[in-house]
Amino acid sequence: MNKPCFLITIDTEGNNGRAGSRLATTKDARYLERFHDLCESYGLRPTYLTNREMAECPVFKGFAGWVLARGVGEIGMHLHAWDTPPIAHITDDDRRCRLYLSVYPERVLREEIRTLTGILEDTFGVKMLSHRAGRWDFDERYASLLLEAGYCVDCSVEPRWYWPGNGSSPARRGGPDDGTYPAEAYWVDLQDISRAGDSPLLEVPMTILPNRRTALRSLSDTLRQLPGPLQALTEPVWRVCDWVTPPGRWLHPNGNNGVELLEIVEQVLAAGLSYAEITLHTSELELGGSRTSQSVAGIERLLDGLAVLFSAIRGRFRGVTLTEFHAEIMSRKIEPSESPSG
Repeated sequence: MNKPCFLITIDTEGNNGRAGSRLATTKDARYLERFHDLCESYGLRPTYLTNREMAECPVFKGFAGWVLARGVGEIGMHLHAWDTPPIAHITDDDRRCRLYLSVYPERVLREEIRTLTGILEDTFGVKMLSHRAGRWDFDERYASLLLEAGYCVDCSVEPRWYWPGNGSSPARRGGPDDGTYPAEAYWVDLQDISRAGDSPLLEVPMTILPNRRTALRSLSDTLRQLPGPLQALTEPVWRVCDWVTPPGRWLHPNGNNGVELLEIVEQVLAAGLSYAEITLHTSELELGGSRTSQSVAGIERLLDGLAVLFSAIRGRFRGVTLTEFHAEIMSRKIEPSESPSG
C-alpha cells in the first residue's frame, strides 16, 4: 500500500495583513530559508501560496528562485482581494476591513485572479497551478474562475470549521462555514463546492480532525442548528463553548501543541487517509510577527516542535507539493464518484 502524502502549505504574505494595519511589511521573507532547510532535511516539499506583496519582495523572489531552481518546493497563488489590482472599493477602507473574497463582484475577482497569476508567472517563470483563497473564503464563482485561469488544485476548504463573528464584510455576518464539507480530497462540484462532483478542480481540504466530544461541544453544535434568530440570541453561549472546545483540531503548529500534532498524524494513519496537510503563515516564522513568535524562544519552540513532528512521520508519509499530489490522484485514475467525502 502506498504511504500517505504529507503536504506543507504556507500562506506566504506580508505581515500586518491581519492586524488592522494598512501597511503590510515583507520582513517575514527573511525567515523562510531556515524553515525550508528544516523541511528539506526530512524530504518534505512545501508549497508557498504567495500573494502580491510577497511576489514583489526582492528577498522572497531570491528565496523562491532558489527553491524552484533546485526543484524542492512549489510556488502557488494566494489572493487578497483588497490589495490586488484592479482595486474595487467596497467600503471606505477595504484594506483595514480585510474583506472576504465572496463580497466582490465576479468581474473584479476574474481580473484580480488574472492580474496576480500574471505577476507570479512572470516573476517566477512557472505556471501557477495551486491556490488558497485569502481568509479561506471560497465559493462556486471563485472555483469556476480558478479553472478558467488554468488552476488545477485548491486548498481553501476547512472541514469541520466555521468562523463565527470573524467577518468584516458589509454583506454578511461571520466568516466561511465549512462544517459539513468533505475532509478528504475531492473533485469539486461547481454548483455546490461542499460536495464532490465532476469538475477538473481538485480540492485538498486542510487536515482538521473532530475534536473530543464534550458537553460544551455538543451544546455548541445544538445551538448552531437553531433557526437564525434563536442562533443569534444564543451566540454568546456557543462562542464560549467554541473557545473552550473548538469544533476541530488543526494540523497547525504553534510551538505549544506538539502532542496534539502527533496525535493528529496518528489518527490520519489509523483512518487510512490519503494525506495530511499542515499549514502556517510566514508571519509565524518571523520574530515578533505573530502572537506565538514574540520571542526567540517562541520561534525555537515552533521549529523544535516541527522537527519532532517531521521526525515522527519520516518513513511513514511521503513529502509532496500540492500539484504533485494532484498528479498522483490523476495517475490513480480515480473517478469523481469514487472521491472520498467523509
